[in-house]
Amino acid sequence: MYNLDAAGHVRGESQYLDDIPVQRGTLHAAVYASPLAHGKLNGLRLEAALAAPGVVRILTAADIPGENQIGGIVPDEPLLAEGHVHFRGQPVALVLAETEPQARAAAKLIEADIEPLPVITDPRVAYAQGELIVPPRTFRLGDPTAAWAECAHIIEGTAESGGQEHLYIETQGAYAYPTEQGGVRVHSSTQGPTAAQRHAARVLGIGMHRIEVDVVRLGGGFGGKEDQATPWAVLAALGAYLLRKPVKLVLPRHDDLRMTGKRHPYSSDYKLGLSADLKLLAYEVTFYQNAGAAADLSPAVLERTLFHSTNTYFIPNVQATAYSCRTNLPPNTAFRGFGGPQGMFVIESAIAKAAEQLGVTAAEIQRRNLLREGDTFPFGQPAELCNAHACWHRAEQAFGLGNWQQEVDAFNQSNTLRKRGLAIMPICFGISFTKTAMNQARALVHIYTDGSVGISTGAVEMGQGVNTKMVEVAARTLGIRSNRIRIETTNTTRVANTSPSAASATADLNGKAVQLACEQLRQRLLALAAEELCVAEEGLEICDERVLTAGHPIESDWEKLVAAAYWKRISLSENAHYATPDLWFDQKTESGYPFAYHVYGTAAVQATVDVLRGTYVLDAVRLVHDFGQSMAPGIDRGQVEGGLVQGLGWMTMEELLYDEQGRLLSNTLSTYKVPDLYSVPADVQIEFLETEGHPRAILRSKAVGEPPLMYGIGGYFAVRNAIRAARPDVAPAFSAPITPEKVLMALCAPRAEANTSPTAAAAQSATKA
Repeated sequence: MYNLDAAGHVRGESQYLDDIPVQRGTLHAAVYASPLAHGKLNGLRLEAALAAPGVVRILTAADIPGENQIGGIVPDEPLLAEGHVHFRGQPVALVLAETEPQARAAAKLIEADIEPLPVITDPRVAYAQGELIVPPRTFRLGDPTAAWAECAHIIEGTAESGGQEHLYIETQGAYAYPTEQGGVRVHSSTQGPTAAQRHAARVLGIGMHRIEVDVVRLGGGFGGKEDQATPWAVLAALGAYLLRKPVKLVLPRHDDLRMTGKRHPYSSDYKLGLSADLKLLAYEVTFYQNAGAAADLSPAVLERTLFHSTNTYFIPNVQATAYSCRTNLPPNTAFRGFGGPQGMFVIESAIAKAAEQLGVTAAEIQRRNLLREGDTFPFGQPAELCNAHACWHRAEQAFGLGNWQQEVDAFNQSNTLRKRGLAIMPICFGISFTKTAMNQARALVHIYTDGSVGISTGAVEMGQGVNTKMVEVAARTLGIRSNRIRIETTNTTRVANTSPSAASATADLNGKAVQLACEQLRQRLLALAAEELCVAEEGLEICDERVLTAGHPIESDWEKLVAAAYWKRISLSENAHYATPDLWFDQKTESGYPFAYHVYGTAAVQATVDVLRGTYVLDAVRLVHDFGQSMAPGIDRGQVEGGLVQGLGWMTMEELLYDEQGRLLSNTLSTYKVPDLYSVPADVQIEFLETEGHPRAILRSKAVGEPPLMYGIGGYFAVRNAIRAARPDVAPAFSAPITPEKVLMALCAPRAEANTSPTAAAAQSATKA
């Protein structure tokens, strides 16, 4: 099925936030942000800014009528700084002016009296000083302490993964205007309309019923607009509420880069034990998460890291501990994979190091330890309908992994200045919100008297094709053509109390709700058809807009049936609720059944390194992915391709850097590099694993948003293996991204220097201090 939004996109007809016509009298907003990463805020000098042309008002924390708080999981994030500032870019004041240039110019005239305080940017330093967002958490399985005695080989080390900028095409923004009875309507570029509604109500000191949040679509999100869209929506709502005028706030790209949080950087220690026949027996890992200055979604991201700490392997004895460390950086947040990739990178690093020390390939260890049906994850859930081995075997058959490795070895033997590396990356990713209560959704379906259908859900379209999938679900369930169906905007008044479009669960949750609503409508219509036509309801169905009995058409069609229902005063509207069954998790015991199902896959990645320059090319990625019974193969294939490239970017070139004072150094697209057309592998092959899918997946079509990003981790190890082919005497530190600079340093460095990255050395020094 083609993407319903494609035609509008290519013709420039698709509406985004900035396309909404501006009402007369609209004020434009600009944010004055903290110039320091940490300090005591003694006061603001606003006189010059207030006297600037076009300025109507400047809002500070003192103007907030309700509670100055937008923290979700932990209430530790003020909307506007009050008393202290905790990161560069923290909103301190909101300038409202007649035009956008006037607002921005006035914001530059504000001066803040800030008494500097010590700045922390390293999570290990924060941990050493007791700066934790929440108490640490530990997942345990078996008895790792006792298991070490049974291990023939014990491997220890450190792995570090960097942050990642979301770089959605549409920057953060909101447009709010007052409504009757003291309410506010907010158009927001958000993945979480209900979160924006809830926090706006909290800050304004009014009920949620007076706040309406509406979303047409997003120009990209990737998790960066799950929670981090909230402050801009609330700031716009605050201005509209206080001044009773429309207020528009859209961040310029440079402000968006420096003021918003990213993927969480992690620094981690691991200890891995293996038997003589390469079975993984024990694993201990400690994660130090760089949360930034406030909790945001960090505790939930940390939890998912623990859930995915063993990736797709069965290890009978596990102890995984995670610390969420508070630093003076913008609060880091959700990003595609939501902590899972960081956990997977560490176990893959441990396996790679074990392979190097034992003189075997990492693939041999990976293959011997893949999950099997019934194996237990470290949180107690068994692997069910497990496709780990099926994906690996299909990859072997489709791509000849053994022969491919031999070709790489032959190339390396005959080439001195270029070396190749091949890495295998199997994945296993759980699908659901790990907070059980969030696994619910609603859908409102109207059938109009002409037979057309309107659907409202909590799903936000942000390029992933969820609108297309909702239409497909309704069309299949009702038995009608998809061009009769329209998906309405995502609106908190039509569908309330929604979960954000995140966790790869959006299509499943909202699709199941749409399916339930449409099934109830269909049953009503079929009961009417049986009555009108004097036939048995059993065996009646609607297919291709015809009413069939025992597979044969009878004298009725969709439009006639709908019209008859109206005249019989039968409801043509339905509101359905879906909650994923059987999910539960107990944080006291850190065990339960948190995921509806798991998605599996296996990717092989080849890279070629220029030994003289340190540059490299990612030549090919060939993968087998567990789509289930895909309802939209074209869209799903596109999601795999996009996730793969985004993962490769995180692992190879997207180096996010802050200085010791919390200043973002990679603050432009000339200093922060993302994959372009020339850096994408020329050879990308995607095989659909043939399975029956999973009953908890909508129409047995498995979630596909986040899992493919993890294939990009294979790019890191492919490059690292190419380095090792050139310099088998060195073992580069496990520090991602593996940029050309790091490659060249590893190729040129003596063995002792190649084993420790500057970041790891600094972290170890800070921990000792």
